[in-house]
Amino acid sequence: MKIVFFGSPEFSAIILEKLAKNNFKPVLAITSLDKPVGRDQVLTSSVTKILAEKYGIPVLQLKDLEDPVFKQVLGNIQPDLIVVAAYGPPYLPDWLLAFPKYGCLNLHPSLLPKYRGASPIPFAILNNEKETGVTIMRMSEKIDGGDILAQEKLEILPTDTTLILTRKLADLGGSLLIKTIAALVESGVSPYSQGESPTSYCCQLKKGDGRINWNSPADYIERQIRAFDPWPGTYTLFGKKNLKILKVHVIKENTEPLKPGFVFLSQNKELSAQAGKDSLAIEQLQLEGGKPMTTEEFVRGHREIIGIILK
Repeated sequence: MKIVFFGSPEFSAIILEKLAKNNFKPVLAITSLDKPVGRDQVLTSSVTKILAEKYGIPVLQLKDLEDPVFKQVLGNIQPDLIVVAAYGPPYLPDWLLAFPKYGCLNLHPSLLPKYRGASPIPFAILNNEKETGVTIMRMSEKIDGGDILAQEKLEILPTDTTLILTRKLADLGGSLLIKTIAALVESGVSPYSQGESPTSYCCQLKKGDGRINWNSPADYIERQIRAFDPWPGTYTLFGKKNLKILKVHVIKENTEPLKPGFVFLSQNKELSAQAGKDSLAIEQLQLEGGKPMTTEEFVRGHREIIGIILK
């Protein structure tokens, strides 16, 4: 079974490792170009590239799927199957869809047709879904609209962040992918259409999406903080600097509500901020240019935060 694997972030790398450890080691990994990262803009490889090199899997980094070098390499390999997991762009050209013997499979971290698009995991948390899952589908010209081969559900816990849930879904999806490929080769799998079921589409997140609107209910802001961890992060303005809010818990209203964004000490002496409904006790935070701190550490150096209104 000659598999060509497409992927870049940690989600992809977890799935790639599952394949490599279960007799489905790809013959080629396609991943993104090295990118400058951090304050010093150090050129950094994708997690998938690093893992592929660990397992001795050849790597090809592409700007464009129409690259003649890519076409030549693929022609030489003549792959039986293409597997895509978190690789952009979210579609493959028609010639590539028709290339391998067993087609092109995409592993998507949602229960399609719900949450098509680029950010299904954070939006499932943000929208207070109780469960999510993974879908393996045959790729088509329609983004995330191909026929489904397999699905598996996963409960979303109240403590799950996007980082935690991404790892859980990658692990679940990798195991399901191995079973699906084996079944595809041995006896075939009967795909079924996504049909006309209600769909939802989630767009690519932007940095500005992480800014807190203190008029929102505390429950929503708490989910926003978990949904946007690790990126784009959730922040507010403290003076002229961004203040990341890293971890909170909700305090249900017992007294007359204050102005949204007002910072106060709760009855339990927790640093808290008023929301549109209820309030949030802040457990961890990080001032722009600084390191993550507990509330106690932060307040020791910034007593002036008590009594102000965050924006």
